[in-house]
Amino acid sequence: MTRHQHRTTHDTGRAEALRLVKVTKTYGAGDTEGATVRALDDITLSLPTGTFTAVMGPSGSGKSTLLHCAAGLDRPDSGLVVVDGEEMTGGTGPVRSEAQLTKFRRTRVGFVFQQYNLLPTLTVAQNTILPLKLAGRRVDRSRVERILGSVGLGDRLGHRPDQLSGGQRQRVAIARALVTEPSVVFADEPTGALDTRSARDVLGLLREAVRVHGRTVVMVTHDPVAASYADAVQFLADGRLAGRLTAPTADAVAERLAHLGDDVTAGV
Repeated sequence: MTRHQHRTTHDTGRAEALRLVKVTKTYGAGDTEGATVRALDDITLSLPTGTFTAVMGPSGSGKSTLLHCAAGLDRPDSGLVVVDGEEMTGGTGPVRSEAQLTKFRRTRVGFVFQQYNLLPTLTVAQNTILPLKLAGRRVDRSRVERILGSVGLGDRLGHRPDQLSGGQRQRVAIARALVTEPSVVFADEPTGALDTRSARDVLGLLREAVRVHGRTVVMVTHDPVAASYADAVQFLADGRLAGRLTAPTADAVAERLAHLGDDVTAGV
C-alpha cells in the first residue's frame, strides 16, 4: 500500500493532512494539590491538505504542547494523532517506538523553530540536506539548489550560519523543512527572533509553501500580524479549543484574543 492510499478526506472534500481526536496531555505527578497541569484537554481538530493554520492563545494555553503532540515530538496521554492518513500515536494501531516515531517524522513532518536549530559547523547546503542524510535518502543536489534558490539563498550555499542574518538563517530552516517533501510543516514562533522585514519575508515563504507547493503549515505564534498570513486561526485557552477565525486580519485576531475568556465561557 502506498503512502497516500490511507488518506482520509475532510468534509470539504479535500484530503486531510492532520487530525487530532480527543487528545489530552497532562504534566506533573499530581502528588500534591495543584501539581498537575492539563496542557491539552480533549482536543479534536482536523486540517485539510494545502492550508495554513495559525495557533494562538495566551501563555500557558497549550499552543506549543499542541504543536509538539501533533508533530510527534511529544506523546499525548490519550487520544489519536493522524498525519497524512496514518496513525502516528494512539488509536488501535501498534504503539510506535521512539525510533519508529523518529522515522515517521523524517518522512512526513517538517519543523521550523524560533531559534533556527542550524548546526554551526555545516554550510547552508549541508544544513538543508541534513534530514535527507539522517533518513538515508538520496540527495538530489539540483533540487536542493532550486529549493535554496526559491528562498533567496542560491548564492549562499557555502556560507555557515554565523555568516548569515537572522532572516537568512530562518530561510535555511524553511528550506530544510521542505526538502523532505513533508505532509505537514510545523512552525513554532518562526518570526519571534526576527525584525519586521525579515519576519514578513519568512511568513511569505511559508504561505508560498502552501499555495505553490501544496504543503500544510501549522504555525504557533503570539503575533496577530503573523497570524494574518494564515488561512485561518485556531485559538486555544486553558488547553481547550476556544474558537476559529477564517481569513484573519491582524485587527480581528487581536480583538478575538482580547475576548478569549468570553469565547471559552460561551463554548465558541
